[in-house]
Amino acid sequence: MHLALDIGNGILSLLLAVFLLGERHSIEPRARNYLVIGFGFSAAAGWLHILNSFEWSGWFSGVNPYSATLLAASWIPASYVLPLALAWVYWLMRGKCRLSPARFAAGMTALTLGLMLLSLALPHVVEGGLPAVARVVQAPLLLLWAGVIAVYWRKRHQHPIFEGVVLMGVLLLVSDLSLLYSIAPDDKFAMMAHFGKFFGYAMLHLIQMRIAEEDSEARSEAEAELRIAAVAFNLQVSMLITDAQGVILRVNQMFTQTTGYTADEVVGQLPHLLKSARHPAGFYRTMWAAIRRTGTWQGENWCRRKNGEMFPNLLNISAVRGDDGQVSHYIGAYLDITERKAAEEEIKQLAFYDTLTGLPNRRLLLDRLQKALISSARSGRRGALMFIDLDNFKTINDTLGHDAGDSLLKQAASRLLACVREDDTVARLGGDEFVVMLVELSKLELEAAAQTEVIGEKILGSLGQPYPLHNKECISTPSIGVAMCSGRHREMEELLKRADIAMYQAKDSGRNALRFFEPEMQDAIDERATLEAELRRALDKRHFQLFYQIQVDSAHRLLGVEGLIRWMHPERGLLLPDQFIPLAEETGLILPIGQWILETASAQLRAWQDNVLTKDLVLAVNVSAKQFRQVDFAAQVLACVAQYDINPARLKLELTESLLFENTEALIATMNTLHASGVQFSLDDFGTGYSSLQYLKSLPLNQIKIDHSFVRDIAVNLSDRAIVRTIIAMAQSLSLDVIAEGVETEQQRQLLWDKGCTHFQGYLFSPPVPLEQFEVLLEEYI
Repeated sequence: MHLALDIGNGILSLLLAVFLLGERHSIEPRARNYLVIGFGFSAAAGWLHILNSFEWSGWFSGVNPYSATLLAASWIPASYVLPLALAWVYWLMRGKCRLSPARFAAGMTALTLGLMLLSLALPHVVEGGLPAVARVVQAPLLLLWAGVIAVYWRKRHQHPIFEGVVLMGVLLLVSDLSLLYSIAPDDKFAMMAHFGKFFGYAMLHLIQMRIAEEDSEARSEAEAELRIAAVAFNLQVSMLITDAQGVILRVNQMFTQTTGYTADEVVGQLPHLLKSARHPAGFYRTMWAAIRRTGTWQGENWCRRKNGEMFPNLLNISAVRGDDGQVSHYIGAYLDITERKAAEEEIKQLAFYDTLTGLPNRRLLLDRLQKALISSARSGRRGALMFIDLDNFKTINDTLGHDAGDSLLKQAASRLLACVREDDTVARLGGDEFVVMLVELSKLELEAAAQTEVIGEKILGSLGQPYPLHNKECISTPSIGVAMCSGRHREMEELLKRADIAMYQAKDSGRNALRFFEPEMQDAIDERATLEAELRRALDKRHFQLFYQIQVDSAHRLLGVEGLIRWMHPERGLLLPDQFIPLAEETGLILPIGQWILETASAQLRAWQDNVLTKDLVLAVNVSAKQFRQVDFAAQVLACVAQYDINPARLKLELTESLLFENTEALIATMNTLHASGVQFSLDDFGTGYSSLQYLKSLPLNQIKIDHSFVRDIAVNLSDRAIVRTIIAMAQSLSLDVIAEGVETEQQRQLLWDKGCTHFQGYLFSPPVPLEQFEVLLEEYI
């Protein structure tokens, strides 16, 4: 029995080594090599142990005097080699071992020979059936097996073979432990040791066979999937495979047919070579964000062929992840939809476009008009509809024929497109009727009308040019009717009707003309154009003048002065700011006008500064939002201060609340720069806007001015009275001066005084007057 078990153990050790050698798929190769070496040495040592069993049985008695000692020592490498190999494999898997399999094998050979030589050097003494040297090394062997069992227990979830190693180790540990108590080769402890070793090897062998069977099934399934994937890869869909970095690894034949690129030309490249200019950068950012989030993306995409031609396709990109959850590859599938797109485009052309000119037809025009009105309601920007009819078209069409008429219509369509912006629409309703829809015009009605008129004049000039028809030059001038529109208009047909009516007004006026639907708007546009020309002329001729209005305290003592611009028009007489400042804001003329006000005020302060009686006067001037937002506005003011050598503390800039609504950080920076030099600030027309208290706290203000609209009805309107009281309380809480403008009666002044306001400005004290009258008025207050 002893001999049979030893032979069985030797055979099983050899089988374990052979089976491990064939385990190529589920164990890391270096770890497999170490296990093969370990079980190989165990098998070799096991066969030495078999020879030892023969010796115990008396088979070699008298053959060699040292044979008993030599063979008795053979079980030591048989016992130690396997746990040492397993320990080395563990350290290898942790990256701690750098010993190659060849060196490991050499080490095991040296260890075996060393142990055998040690046995030769020691006397053959049997103590209770076991050589003396064996007892010395048995205890460390038990500790070695305990350590191996512990470390492989931690790795049991990584592969079933490690569970088998743990079970085998436990049985072999029990086997070696039993040998400590053996006193004869065939006693019960010796038999337990041999049976433990046999069952340990057998258990691991059975587990290994089960793993091999499962791996075989997995390989069969993988091979089947590979065959299916190979067939799918060569279907009539362009496909490419990239690595995790997007480098192309493989493409199919359909990819080459679709793009013109061969596999050799694209492998190793990035898919960017297929990228077209049809998509913005945001398209690709959104696409890859979806792939990273969900692992896939599908949608329409435009690519570029090798010959430069762009083509539409349905693109599907899928991320392939490895066992570690990380992306290892990307698979892209392209389906060329050029023909489908062409068919869709043809249907669209027939449904929404004029077949002769290629312009949008009435249906598409109404669709775009509806969207434009919705957009206008959101943005507040205005639009316009131009109804255009070609004069004398019927005569040309009847005399020269329909071919000539069609040619004229095509040329007119091209000229109209050249006159408008990219976002505008030119449509043909039928016959010689065209409609131009202008969008994103100014929010201001008059300015939007002026912009429309500019484009209308351009169209008049372009369509009024001769048309070459059948070797002749024909004239067909346009008559244009305009209907202005905004988000308030919802009846699209009504807008077209208005533009049509205005077009007939243009025809009635003599043709080759442009008319707005509202007759009064035409007059207003003409008036605006005249006023703008006169305003420019006034700048050149110095027709502006500063009037001065005093500011007093509750005791009627003079505190300061506000300089107010007036236009001394040579024909219309004196014009107040509300008659020309809005136009100056719209046209940008407010910038040179504002600069003139600053320079004039600085010159006047210089003159007052030289007079003992007026040197302490503070002069306030209004600054427009557009002027203040100039990048170099602070430099302009400080340049005036330096040029006229004035005390900056005597200059006060009045700002409106509208200035606070945008770019507040830049506003505060400019104010702080000027305030640091001594320039004062007053918030004008306070209460008419939507000032934030948070902003007010951060602004370097000196004064708040109560708007005249609250002062005017303070005696009869309780709401105005409450607002004034609130403004005064807020100003006091912020340690700001407060002044009321537009004070015209003693009752108003008294009510303001009762609410805590002590500074006043208005006709009760003096209207704005020219400099000469103001200097006379000063004598009454100084």
